Amino acid sequence: MAIRNIVKDGDPVLTKRCRPVEQFDDRLGQLIDDMIETLKKAKGVGLAAPQVGILRRLFIIDMGDRVIEAINPEIVKASGKQRDVEGCLSCPNRWGYVTRPKHCVLRAYNRKGEQYELKLSDIDARCACHEYDHLEGQLFLRLVDEFVTMEEA
Repeated sequence: MAIRNIVKDGDPVLTKRCRPVEQFDDRLGQLIDDMIETLKKAKGVGLAAPQVGILRRLFIIDMGDRVIEAINPEIVKASGKQRDVEGCLSCPNRWGYVTRPKHCVLRAYNRKGEQYELKLSDIDARCACHEYDHLEGQLFLRLVDEFVTMEEA
C-alpha cells in the first residue's frame, strides 16, 4: 500500500465529473487500499478518487468499525434535512455549515464487483453525499451557507 497525495482546492481535477469504473481487478483493489491508507493517515472520514487525482467514480468512507467501498455509487433516495459543519481534506482549514439529507440510500459496488445497497443516516448520510459530490466535480464549499473558524467547528 502507498500513501497518495491529496489534491487541494484550485486543482482542476476537483471540478471534473468522474467516469465509471469499468474493471474490477487487482489494480482497482490497490487503488482502494492506497485510498484507505491515505485516509487513515490524513485522519479523515471519507475520500473520493478525484481527491487523489483519479477521475473514476469511487469513494470510501471510514465508519469506525468498517470501511465502505463505494464504486460507481448512486444516491437512490434521500430524505429529511440536517445542517452541520463540514470540512474537506481537499480544502484544509476551511469549515462551514452545510444542509444535506438526514437519510439516504446508497447503491454501489464493492471491489469484487458485487452490488449492494445501504441505508445511511446522520453523519454517514452526510459523508456519502459529500463524497458523491466529489464524483460530480463539486466541492462542499458551494453549499456552505455560513463559514466558521476551526475553533467554532
